[in-house]
Amino acid sequence: MADLPDLETLRIGIERIDAEILDALRRRMDLSDDIARAKLAAASPLRDPKREDMVLRKVREAATAHRLDPHEIERIYRLIMDMSVARQQGLIQRLDTTPLRVGYPGIEGSYSHIAARDRYAGRSGGVLLTGFENGREVLDALRRGELDLALLPIENTSAGSMSETYDLLASGGVTIIGEMLSQVDHRLLGLPGVKLEDIRTVLSHPQALAQCEMFLRKVPWIRPLPEFDTSGAARKVRELNDSTIAAIASESAAQRFGLQVLARDIQPASGDYTRFVELAREATPVPPDVPCKTTITVVLEHRPGTLGQVLTALAQRGVNLSKLESRPIPGEPWCYRFYLDVEAHAASAQLMAALQDLQPLTSSMKVLGTYPRAENWNE
Repeated sequence: MADLPDLETLRIGIERIDAEILDALRRRMDLSDDIARAKLAAASPLRDPKREDMVLRKVREAATAHRLDPHEIERIYRLIMDMSVARQQGLIQRLDTTPLRVGYPGIEGSYSHIAARDRYAGRSGGVLLTGFENGREVLDALRRGELDLALLPIENTSAGSMSETYDLLASGGVTIIGEMLSQVDHRLLGLPGVKLEDIRTVLSHPQALAQCEMFLRKVPWIRPLPEFDTSGAARKVRELNDSTIAAIASESAAQRFGLQVLARDIQPASGDYTRFVELAREATPVPPDVPCKTTITVVLEHRPGTLGQVLTALAQRGVNLSKLESRPIPGEPWCYRFYLDVEAHAASAQLMAALQDLQPLTSSMKVLGTYPRAENWNE
């Protein structure tokens, strides 16, 4: 009996180890503050699923090597990660200069994320970027006040207009305060070691598939399948681990998900650009001397020649029309809503007069926003 360890001594030993664990956790949380500041400066999302998966994989391996239950250790580390994210969010809330909260459709590595990163990185006060599954979720969060701005793609130089964004603009509650142009450089991505001739299916956003239609015609053995997001398609290729499946996405997505670039230059040689609109709940003043655009939506009176009269009225007032788009109105068969981008300030005398001329020709009309033209941005 004399050789048995003393219970009180064992408890003191455990308390000493507990103190070491708590001290290590404190130091880990202190690093989380620095990580939050670095993410704000780089316009990176707080959560990084790829990084978290890598950490958990290493933790499971280390737990096994230490003869610990890997599943229980993973559960503990997931709680620690949640603590870290909560710590980062708390720091953001305490900052004297509140960071800009920006939402975009897609995940990290998507073209919308790349555009948002390019647009807002380096902003004084920092930026908190959040990806959503689709544009509707982005705007819902914006309307609820969970975001300050939203960045949505609205048209592409090769695939044309993005219908979802136009339909979302009609739902109201937001205004356009800016636009930007972002070059799109598509890559065909596959698992490491596969060859182009091995691929049978390619995943990507429908717009990306349309933008690469000419390339896909040259590889008829590859069947295109739509996904909600380009970077999400790349992630799916990695998760499925099927050598016959590829994705069309960015080089950034290839690096993020550990994929191999199978083909470059898979879109028109003249270059491919996507136009994004920046949205907020309230309008932002635009000085009268800044070259700008105004976006208007109208529903026309149903009589012959009305659209022609609208275009004539704009021309007579010297208002240049740079974009005209029509979308069906849900629940009203064969009725359409028109979107007009004009190169004028909504408060300018010429556009105000033109809008007065349009009133008798429309059953509804709304200004969706006046904003600086993209060519004035430092792209």
